[in-house]
Amino acid sequence: MTAFAPLLQAFFTDRLVTQRHASSNTIAAYRDTFKLLLTYIQQDTGKTPVALDIGDLGASRVAGFLTHLERERGNSPRTRNARLAAIHSLFSYAALRHPEHADTIARVLAIPAARIQRKIVTWLTDTETTALLDACDQATRTGRRDYALFALAIQTGLRVSELIGLTIADIHTGTGAHVHCVGKGRKERATPLLPGIVEVMNAWIAERAANDVADPLFSTSTGRRLSRDAVEARLGHTIARAVTACPSLAGKNITAHTLRHTAAMRLLHSGVDTTVIALWLGHENVTTTSIYIHADMTIKEQAIAKTAPPGTRVATTRYQPDDAVLAFLDRL
Repeated sequence: MTAFAPLLQAFFTDRLVTQRHASSNTIAAYRDTFKLLLTYIQQDTGKTPVALDIGDLGASRVAGFLTHLERERGNSPRTRNARLAAIHSLFSYAALRHPEHADTIARVLAIPAARIQRKIVTWLTDTETTALLDACDQATRTGRRDYALFALAIQTGLRVSELIGLTIADIHTGTGAHVHCVGKGRKERATPLLPGIVEVMNAWIAERAANDVADPLFSTSTGRRLSRDAVEARLGHTIARAVTACPSLAGKNITAHTLRHTAAMRLLHSGVDTTVIALWLGHENVTTTSIYIHADMTIKEQAIAKTAPPGTRVATTRYQPDDAVLAFLDRL
C-alpha cells in the first residue's frame, strides 16, 4: 500500500473527527469530494485508488479535476471552490506528515479559488411577506405548520438546515423568549422571538402535541422530521397560491434562503447595525452581511443624499429617460 491511502484514512479519523470534531455534514462533503477526485484520477491514470501515491495527485491533475467539475459535471464556481477547500485541507495535513512530498504539496496548495460573481440577493417586501403567510391554508394542519415554519424563518432568519433541525425544546416562549439552534460549524446561538411569533409557536406546539420535547418541531403527518426538499416544495406550493394576491412574487426566484434574506433586510431597514445582524444570522464574518447593503437601493440613495455638497438639490425621484432610444440603452 502506498502513502496516500493511510494518509487519507488518518485525515478523516485523526484530523477531522478527533482534532476538529467536524460535523457530519462536513465529513460527508469531504467524503464526496475525494470519491469524485479518486474516480477522476483512476480514469486518468488507470491506477486504482489504493495504488495511488501522493505524487499521483499533482497540481496538474487536481487542476484537471476542478475543470472537470465545472465543464463536465456542471458544478458552479462555488461548488468547485468547496471541493478545492477540502483538497487543500488534506494537503495541509499531508505537509506535516510527508515532507518528502513538499514540492507536490506546495503546488497543490497554490491552486487558487475561482472568482465568484456575487448576485444581488432576493428578499420579500412586507406586502409579499403578508401574501405568502396569508396563502397558508389555516384550515389544515399542514397549512398551520407551514405558517409557523415560514413566520419563524422570516422573523429569525434561520437557515433551512437550522429550521428542520429544531426540536420542541429549542423554542422558549417564557420570559426572554428565544429560539436555540446549532448552526454552521456546530456553533450555538439564541435568537429572540417577538410576541407575535411567540403566539404562533405556542399554538403550533400545542397542536403538535409531541410525546417528547426532543421530537422535531416541524414534522410530517407521520411525525418524521421535515427534509430540506420538503420545505422547498411546501414553499413553492404556497408561493403559487400567493401569486394571485401578489403578482410581484411571480417575478422572483424564491427559496427557503430567501426568507433568511428577508429577515436580514427587515433588520437593516429597521436601523439595526450590520454587526448585530451578523450575530443574529450567525455569520462567521461581518463582511458577509454587507451583501444586504449592496442589495438595497434605498440605503444607497439615503447615503448619496447625506453626502451631497452643500447647496446641491438632491433629486427626490429616480431619473427616467424621456426618449425610447435612451430607455433602450439604459436597459442594456
